[in-house]
Amino acid sequence: MTDSTRVARVAVAWAEAEGWNPGLDDDRRLLAADPGAFLATEHAGEIVATVSCALYGDGYAFIGFYIVRPDQRGRGVGSALFDRALEHAAGRVVGLDGVLAQQATYERRGFLLAHRNVRWRTIGGDQRPTGLVELSSVPFEQLLEFDAAVFGTKRERFLRVWIDRPRGHALACIRNGSLAGYGVVRACRVGAKVGPILADDEDVADDLFTGLIAAAGPGTEVFVDMPAANPGAQHLRAGRKIAPTFETARMYLNGRPPEDVRKVFGVTTLEFG
Repeated sequence: MTDSTRVARVAVAWAEAEGWNPGLDDDRRLLAADPGAFLATEHAGEIVATVSCALYGDGYAFIGFYIVRPDQRGRGVGSALFDRALEHAAGRVVGLDGVLAQQATYERRGFLLAHRNVRWRTIGGDQRPTGLVELSSVPFEQLLEFDAAVFGTKRERFLRVWIDRPRGHALACIRNGSLAGYGVVRACRVGAKVGPILADDEDVADDLFTGLIAAAGPGTEVFVDMPAANPGAQHLRAGRKIAPTFETARMYLNGRPPEDVRKVFGVTTLEFG
């Protein structure tokens, strides 16, 4: 058996080497969110392949960090480990964000394309809109219900870990006393990433995006993964110097979760959903 902390650290380090630009403390946060998510294959005492399979209740799982050490590729190591991840999912709906070059591989396993996620790059700065509040001021149960209605299932443990950020880095918009949207930005190996941005409409999402970019700081590279299936995400890009850098294929096995992609303006993370 491999130690989960060690596997998580290796997985995030390899993700950095692959150019996926993980958060500075993603290993710690994701491990705390689901201690059993990280799996690995060892050879001669060394990790040669990693994968994560985060479980959200009894109905949904999300696979990420599927990486085989370059010298071990083409030997079936990864396929066997991926099978372990599916076994860990135990018949749940399984989601993943795969690089486009591997889309056909996942299709052969029965995964179906839902939509593309496009990573966009912009530069930090600007001013935080006046209508936003710190996410920590929102009752957690209200946040949990809002998030579940968009994400498709409750992820209480993950949320508690993910939203615990420095002041200004987790923001919310309140309308008529109710939560209308929230967003998070985190420091990464290169610049910062925004994720998620979940919002009732384009105007709320735009305010959140502006506030999170401001929190990242002037001159900081800021990245956000936007679902191509949400046409409202175009509103966030209008009038901004923002360019696409990367695409993934969001795919599902065993059906689809009841997500509301129309309210997803920024994906939380390509590794944990």
